Amino acid sequence: MDIEVIKKLIQKYQVGHSDFMAKAEVARRYYENETDILFPPSKEEREKKEKPLRNADNRIPFNFHGMLVDQKAAYMFTAPPIFDLGEKEENKKLSKFLGDKYAKICKDLCIEASNCTVGWLHVWKDGKGVWKYAVVPAEQVIPIWTKSLEKELLGVFRYYQDIDEETGDAYTIYEYWNETECAAYRLKAGDEIGQLMPHQMFLVDPSLCEYSNTYRHGVGEVPFFPFFNNNKDTNDLKNIKPLIDTYCKVFSGFVNDLEDIQEVIFILTNYGGADLGQFLRDLKDYKAIQIDNDGDGDHSGVSTLTIELPVEAREKLLDITRKCIFEQGMGIDPDPQNFGNSSGVALQFLYSLIEQKAGLQETEFKTGFGSFIRCICRLCDISIKDDTIVQTWTRTSVKNDQELAQIASQSKGVISDETIVDHHPWVEDPEKEMEMIQKEESEVEEISQMFPKNEPIDDPDGGGGDD
Repeated sequence: MDIEVIKKLIQKYQVGHSDFMAKAEVARRYYENETDILFPPSKEEREKKEKPLRNADNRIPFNFHGMLVDQKAAYMFTAPPIFDLGEKEENKKLSKFLGDKYAKICKDLCIEASNCTVGWLHVWKDGKGVWKYAVVPAEQVIPIWTKSLEKELLGVFRYYQDIDEETGDAYTIYEYWNETECAAYRLKAGDEIGQLMPHQMFLVDPSLCEYSNTYRHGVGEVPFFPFFNNNKDTNDLKNIKPLIDTYCKVFSGFVNDLEDIQEVIFILTNYGGADLGQFLRDLKDYKAIQIDNDGDGDHSGVSTLTIELPVEAREKLLDITRKCIFEQGMGIDPDPQNFGNSSGVALQFLYSLIEQKAGLQETEFKTGFGSFIRCICRLCDISIKDDTIVQTWTRTSVKNDQELAQIASQSKGVISDETIVDHHPWVEDPEKEMEMIQKEESEVEEISQMFPKNEPIDDPDGGGGDD
């Protein structure tokens, strides 16, 4: 692609992406328990200096956002989605390609989407000609969409920082990917976008050590697949950030008050000592101090200043704020009193909010996985029966296993054994479990054929007697 067109595209889309990066950075900070309480604005710093009696400055963050995001990721992807292409052999080929890292990829995509509104999965061919896939940080991806209602992906800029090993100069690398090729450019740190230059980073001829700034990736489409957090294009922090900030401020302020009131303030009237140092020494050594008295009506003496803390009000505010955080964040408060010995219906009600949130993300992720799996099947020559991919999603939650097992045993003869096995709480792979059941039944049948039951022998004499 013409470098002048690349420059215009970068100038057009970079501005909007900067706002996206700022929001993503805040969400990542909160996910790592670095809330705003740790970074007070300058106005609060000025107010602090105007309060000489306030010495304590504890800033205590609470990682509610990280807890809610990890809770959703574990709920949705501890058991990652299973794809059925219609044929067992084709399913095995797909599972072999996805490999052991597939579960981690799903979890990373969920966390990326929860923090950045979208996660990106990238497909490419390595130097050995093997197809690979990985999650790309959302901050590195600038998508270019069509203006149609279907909103198709026209191209993707992937940009990141790099160091020239020969000169030690810092550069920003821009890779532009479309449906046929990838073109690389780089911009030296501090330069304007007009100074963008082609970057010869792709080895096209190993024998001649010839490099180029473009290469054909052979995917047949833009090899980036979006996984959106929800249909509103928002992250999981937006609804709960003010509540988390309130909780951190109230709790930290309470701790500061408790620390400040431990320093007793003495009020001295007509103190007869030389200075305050002597007052403290007399109080420590003799448990007494000298007071000048002018006679009747004199109020000479020592008193202390005490501060009354609104403990009950703060506890109530913290309880309300915590409840609102889990309601607005659509999660489950891990407080043990919320569980107890709950039945299946009660547990389902407890998981109702997180199920709604997970359902919104599942709808978006199904589209992303559908496009990704179809692309992989095309590249790896894996057939899809009737062009239909069946996705099976499993939730991981606290369950009453005894109740589920009883329901499964009582369903024998009412529904098929395969359905019972599929919903049994101890079964992780229904297909493998059915194979084991069939194997056990066949072994029992072989043993019964080897040792048939003896038929009763008729006694012609009609009596038992000795032989």
